[in-house]
Amino acid sequence: MLEKLERELMLLSRHQVLARRERDPERLERSAYLLLSRIDTQGPMSIGQLAEAFGLDTSTVNRQTAALLRCGLAERVADPDGGMARKLCITAEGGRRLAEDREVNRSCLARVVADWSPEQVKELEDVLIRLNRSAEALEGRYWPRTEEDDTRAAGHPSVPHESPTPAPQTPATPAP
Repeated sequence: MLEKLERELMLLSRHQVLARRERDPERLERSAYLLLSRIDTQGPMSIGQLAEAFGLDTSTVNRQTAALLRCGLAERVADPDGGMARKLCITAEGGRRLAEDREVNRSCLARVVADWSPEQVKELEDVLIRLNRSAEALEGRYWPRTEEDDTRAAGHPSVPHESPTPAPQTPATPAP
């Protein structure tokens, strides 16, 4: 029963990878895009918080965030909430590059769904939101969404931004 779904999700991820290979060298690496997107949505985060959010080993996230710092895409700041750990926030350059990448991604998506009706695009969005939220619930790690109020109004259940109990640590992987 899940054969077609698994195949289509594999193909979807394949298309994203191929699009990134052919892109402008100024485009962000996948891990940089994901880390900056999370910080952009949630606000300044420590390496530990990022590691927990992605279910990665702290050393993996430390290497990835070091690359962001070297490229000037993020900077360390004092915890805005007064905590002891330094947090990472996006620099103006990081924000500019993230916005550019998002625009390129949206432009590519617009070409893919150019002959779809607005209702079909909305239906795909709703199904993907449901799929992602189900996966997040199983992992116990939720991706904060800026559209929480809109999705609640559309009948999607509200989900917490943080897991009530920490998810088990997984071994390090190459990218979030």
